[in-house]
Amino acid sequence: MGEPNLPARQMGRQLKRMRERLGMTQDEAGAPLRMSTSKMSRIEMGYLPPYHDFRALLDRYGVIVSDWDEYISAYDRAKEKGWWHHYGVGNRGFLPIEAEASKVQEFQFGYIPGLLQTEAYMREVFVAARVPMKPKVLENQVAVRLRRQLRLTEEPLLTYHAIIDESTLRRPILYGKARQEQLRNIIERAVLPNVTVQVVAEEVGAYPGQFGSVTVAGFEDPEEPDIAYVEHIIGSVHIEKKDEVSAARLALKDFADRALDEEDSVALIERLCAGG
Repeated sequence: MGEPNLPARQMGRQLKRMRERLGMTQDEAGAPLRMSTSKMSRIEMGYLPPYHDFRALLDRYGVIVSDWDEYISAYDRAKEKGWWHHYGVGNRGFLPIEAEASKVQEFQFGYIPGLLQTEAYMREVFVAARVPMKPKVLENQVAVRLRRQLRLTEEPLLTYHAIIDESTLRRPILYGKARQEQLRNIIERAVLPNVTVQVVAEEVGAYPGQFGSVTVAGFEDPEEPDIAYVEHIIGSVHIEKKDEVSAARLALKDFADRALDEEDSVALIERLCAGG
């Protein structure tokens, strides 16, 4: 089923506020509706109930019928599937988080970040996947990644900060003109006002980033906590505990401090593009 989307989490918080304003516990609110405390807890986390249960909660919280329309509209939005479902992609992974985020900061040690990849580069990455993809699945993955990149140039714009290890840029995944096009694509994206690109140069030597990549997403809703995301060889993990997300943010700050500034990072990529 995956994690609830942002509109669902917002609706869950709103239902919680409505209950608390009435001074009810979850048990007191749910018992007359035959909803257990665990079910009430899940609802307030964003795992919304069936439509009729939702209407019953509105009635339980004293919302008059003439005011239901705005709540039902919000409920319908929360139940909508993301555009990626059209491509056969579910709600797992980072995509649903990124789609709702207003800002993303990531460090990449293995591959050029997906939002900065050319189509040629992403095809090489997908072909090299541990589990081979069927042709249609591969094409869908390419289409999804290309659509994700629109967040950098179309509203709602994503504020994006990529920190890339230099070895990632030097890794021979593409050759010749295709490699130059990939490096040039990063340079062009770095010029965008909402995009920051930094490179951790080889001269830095050993540093904690060599343990792997990490991403942190932030949201426009001040009540929505940041989420960290880590991919590994057999899957991925979402991190929501406040202290662990803070640790991820500190790690990203450390990597950014070690990296070249924006101007010098672009200059390094230009040298690599020229064959340096």
